[in-house]
Amino acid sequence: MTTHKTDASTRIHRLADYTPPDFLVDRVDLDFDFRDDAVVVSATLALRRNPQSAAPDAPLVLDGEALETLSLAIDGIDLPPERYTLGAGTLVIDDALPGAAAAFTLRSVVRIRPDQNTQLSGLYRSADGYFTQCEAQGFRRITWFPDRPDVMARFTVTLHADRERLPVLLANGNPVGSGEETDAFGVSRHWARWEDPFPKPSYLFAVVAAKLDVLRDHFVTASGRRVELAIYVEPGKLDQCDHAMAALKQSMRWDEERFGLECDLDHYMIVAVGDFNMGAMENKGLNIFNTKYVLARADLATDLDYEGIDRVVAHEYFHNWTGNRVTCRDWFQLSLKEGLTVFRDQEFGADVHQPAVSRIREVRILRATQYPEDAGPMRHPVRPSEYQEINNFYTATVYQKGAEVVRMLQTLLGREGFRAGMDLYFARHDGQAVTCEDFVAAMADANGADLKQFMRWYERAGTPRLKACGEYDAQARRYVLTLTQSMPDDAAAEPLCIPVVVGLLGPDGADLPLRLSGEEKHEAPTTRTLLLKESSQQFVFADIDAPPVASLLRGFSAPVHLDFAQPDVELAQRMAHDSDPFNRWEAGQQLATRLLLGAAARSASEPTVADEWPDSFAVAAARILDSALAPGGDPAFAAEALALPSEATLAEEMAVVDPDALFTARMGLRAFLGQRLRERLETLYEKLAPSGPYRPLPADAGRRALRSLCLDLITAADPDAGCALAARQFAAADNMSDQYAALALLAHHDRPEAAAALAEFHARWQKEALAIDKWLLVQATSRRPDTLSVVRRLTKHRDFDLRNPNKVYSLLRGFGANHVRFHAADGTGYRFMAEQTLALDAINPQVAARLARAFDRWRRFDAGRQAHARQALERLAGNASLSRDVSEIVGRALG
Repeated sequence: MTTHKTDASTRIHRLADYTPPDFLVDRVDLDFDFRDDAVVVSATLALRRNPQSAAPDAPLVLDGEALETLSLAIDGIDLPPERYTLGAGTLVIDDALPGAAAAFTLRSVVRIRPDQNTQLSGLYRSADGYFTQCEAQGFRRITWFPDRPDVMARFTVTLHADRERLPVLLANGNPVGSGEETDAFGVSRHWARWEDPFPKPSYLFAVVAAKLDVLRDHFVTASGRRVELAIYVEPGKLDQCDHAMAALKQSMRWDEERFGLECDLDHYMIVAVGDFNMGAMENKGLNIFNTKYVLARADLATDLDYEGIDRVVAHEYFHNWTGNRVTCRDWFQLSLKEGLTVFRDQEFGADVHQPAVSRIREVRILRATQYPEDAGPMRHPVRPSEYQEINNFYTATVYQKGAEVVRMLQTLLGREGFRAGMDLYFARHDGQAVTCEDFVAAMADANGADLKQFMRWYERAGTPRLKACGEYDAQARRYVLTLTQSMPDDAAAEPLCIPVVVGLLGPDGADLPLRLSGEEKHEAPTTRTLLLKESSQQFVFADIDAPPVASLLRGFSAPVHLDFAQPDVELAQRMAHDSDPFNRWEAGQQLATRLLLGAAARSASEPTVADEWPDSFAVAAARILDSALAPGGDPAFAAEALALPSEATLAEEMAVVDPDALFTARMGLRAFLGQRLRERLETLYEKLAPSGPYRPLPADAGRRALRSLCLDLITAADPDAGCALAARQFAAADNMSDQYAALALLAHHDRPEAAAALAEFHARWQKEALAIDKWLLVQATSRRPDTLSVVRRLTKHRDFDLRNPNKVYSLLRGFGANHVRFHAADGTGYRFMAEQTLALDAINPQVAARLARAFDRWRRFDAGRQAHARQALERLAGNASLSRDVSEIVGRALG
């Protein structure tokens, strides 16, 4: 046997280099033998050369990591070591292969040690047993295989284990056999066999061998088929599964009604595990979930937790078609499944929750995460052209911006046209691994549309700028809207195809009919979609009797920066009257942003001058409060409308970010609103008090959200009164939403009520891991000046575990999102994060890389902070054992 070594840590993968696989795998038979110290995996692969291969005489190259190879055989004949080559992550077989046209079988037997697998990739041990995570490249940690998404095979899996220790044995597909057996040592064991009737890539593979409780149910499809449903959880948690099961059934029915897609298996299972790098994984018929998105009970889960379960359960179920039945040709096409499926779960969320509030929250997330990414060192197109480590490209750009690109297609083609495109996409590509071009081509062909220009959205990095200018011609009774698009740092970029949904408000705030100049006079719509395809275009609206107020990008019709110098008085009119809920919210956000950025600029140059906030803003806020409980009012919308832009979002609008000035300005405006609206806030707080048992319904959740916002503003105006009120709410709460809202508010204050609430919360919920995650998070995101010292102490707490991703995300990534404390002027936040990233990198590089992303925007700050951030990054870069996951993030940050 010979060995070769490659420098995998610096290899760049490029879309332009894609070639079809040299070999295809028709069937895979896997046998797992679970023992106390290791698992022996026997794999039989039915292989044949790919007629589409560019190299018909290529050797067989298989991927593998951390595998102890015990034996190899081709067509039943053992391969001696000199007949194959084990390299750095590869197994190469050349001269031992049969003739070029022949199909053959390869049998490998390997030993793996999942108990030592802290990366939580491949097969690994958690508290209750063994679980898998194979996306993106975890399957190679289980057995030798061509681990790429365009190699699709049918899998049969047999699992052997001790029944008492591991009574639940699961794999993809349908159960086809089980029984008792005695091993060679006379020990009684059991086995189970599963068969997946559909071909799938290896990243969708899953097995579970564990001690778990199960909630069973069933679903009858539109065609009358019965699908057995099961949710597996750690022992003692069955009382927290009902909502997830209801969400699954609701998702299955919605997908049938909206897209005509039925579940295609006889069994559909969800397994919850407390140690998981991601939120969930759509493995075919056997979804592996982070417990965060399965477990819920009124006293343990907040409204946002319940909604998160709805959305994530739906997302993973929807992947059964958009990701599983039709999958990605290569990892560059990741948004083909993720962006499309995020869009689908957003549409589901709009239908089962409040659509306006859902849309607002989606755009908040986009602006807080994806917009900075588009302007930072990890900037990349929705379809990247290259990557070093694929795990680093599960990004907001791929997911959230990818979903916005799909949404634009629906805007352009209409809901019926989009459905026609989806139908054609599945008819053409079911069972295939395809590309973004294939998806867009189906949309184009189903609608007779030319979408070649639209493909630029998949290829272009950065957030486009859309400049708007409106002019009213009283004599001609027309309004001329000029739209101009540009790309940051690329003046020569070819124009995109941008759908701009617009409305015009008259003097009374009502929508005006929109008839473009030259159109026949007929009843005109009040909302129109303008298609900007050139660098600059003019749109002339006729028969406009008075200067209108323009409402642009209704529903946030395109993921762009809008430059529109709209006067405050027009923003106020939109805030009060715009018929589009999103733009009504957006007008308020723009007003607040102007006030906050102005105050931050003044505090930086004149720190002794008190800010003066305009009464008009308080009047507008009062109007929102007054309408919340009026007939037709929406408390959830009011809560969103009165929530100020985050400091991180505001920071993107500053040439040089001053986190202290932003913090001071935001706290100042909160206090101003609290003082001016004190009586209203207190009255509304009491009116919104719970009057019955907790229900995780959108209407009830909206009332609780608005009540929490009232409490927040009261506390901003009068910390003594507010903290006392929060302490009473904490003590009286019969549900986690109210209790957690009070705890999160108290945690910002160094007061006895806060210390008592934190201690009581921990004592009550110390055996509930997800509740402890909340306890860590409220302390990590506290505005208190001593937050870093508190977080440092918590890293030594018995309830914090660096090996558990949920704990890391709550405490460490939570602190990284604490804008004012992480970006401390003395650099202590940066040094701490570098220390923790380095410690975690030795355990779990994927999660460590996510921590390192906290440094993405370090160049936007003042020289002092930049110097501290650079030192921290260089310390990371200088570590000789740094993983390729973190190395790529740090290298891009340093440039």
